[in-house]
Amino acid sequence: MKTLNVDLGERSYPIYIGQSLLQQPALLTKHIQNRQVMIVSNETIAPLYLDNVIDMLSGFEVHQIILPDGEQYKNLDILNRIFSALLSENCDRSVTLIALGGGVVGDMTGFAAASYQRGVSFIQIPTTLLSQVDSSVGGKTGVNHELGKNMIGAFHQPQCVIADTDTLNTLDDKQLAAGVAEVIKYALLGDKPFMDWLEKNMSNLLARDPQSLAYAIERSCQDKADIVAADEKESGKRALLNLGHTFGHAIENAMGYGNWLHGEAVAAGMVMAGDLSQRMGWISTAEQERAVKLIQSANLPTIPPQEMTTEQFLDLMKRDKKTLNGNIRLVLLEALGQAIITDNYNQTELEQTLDSFLNMA
Repeated sequence: MKTLNVDLGERSYPIYIGQSLLQQPALLTKHIQNRQVMIVSNETIAPLYLDNVIDMLSGFEVHQIILPDGEQYKNLDILNRIFSALLSENCDRSVTLIALGGGVVGDMTGFAAASYQRGVSFIQIPTTLLSQVDSSVGGKTGVNHELGKNMIGAFHQPQCVIADTDTLNTLDDKQLAAGVAEVIKYALLGDKPFMDWLEKNMSNLLARDPQSLAYAIERSCQDKADIVAADEKESGKRALLNLGHTFGHAIENAMGYGNWLHGEAVAAGMVMAGDLSQRMGWISTAEQERAVKLIQSANLPTIPPQEMTTEQFLDLMKRDKKTLNGNIRLVLLEALGQAIITDNYNQTELEQTLDSFLNMA
């Protein structure tokens, strides 16, 4: 087991990464201060791991709520089911929520914990690669709205993150690849040596080699923990973690949440961000081709849905959280492994990027 620390002063917490962690009750229970526990999971994950987690909580007053599975259910209506469960079970301010599932479960459980009685504790047990390397770490919580992704939420840090790599054995190949997209993101935005490693080890990752998975998760979590520690509430540097996301969120929204996996949309978004960076003369054609090749090697899409239009993209991108005073701020690449947040780009070149990617059929 590897243990990393997210250094946020009194809100600091550990990230545990390794095999068979759901067979170690003390790892979980030492972060629960009182008796009441509410486990939040979904219809896919609960049959696989819920009983295991309940067994870890011997001696606690354990309740559960099972949500439907899918990004399309990450909304205020489904969130309200968590509040109803907490209230119907008479859960008080001492309750600890446990998020058992992927990014949707984690985001919604965290938002419920941030809101219920104005803030209660929660723990992340992520069961997908994407949630283990990204969404479970950093305290971003929230839900989607039909007009924009993740536009309603709160910053609320967990007590700990328990990333048991054994849970990835039940993850399908498409979901695994979606998680790899976020792994690639860390390499492109600020960890060039990690990119070198990924190019050599991608086949091992996709084959679910335990050592390769553990290393990729540890490296990704460390990269994110360092950024979060420097900028917890995204007033500056943390926005770098949105490489590819402004384009990607537009794709998810346009296609209907859940029809494109988040990681798939981010993968295409990173290629588009790289294309604009190349048009601006920041990265070379060879560097862009190298990034595209790495993304392709993970069996991820590199172009957006062809039914989208440039006007639709621009409209949806304006609803991004990074937009300020009507200006779309983008995360672009000054070099491979060196990202920048900027609104100082040529609007015509942005439209050229969109036009070129939406006329490939």
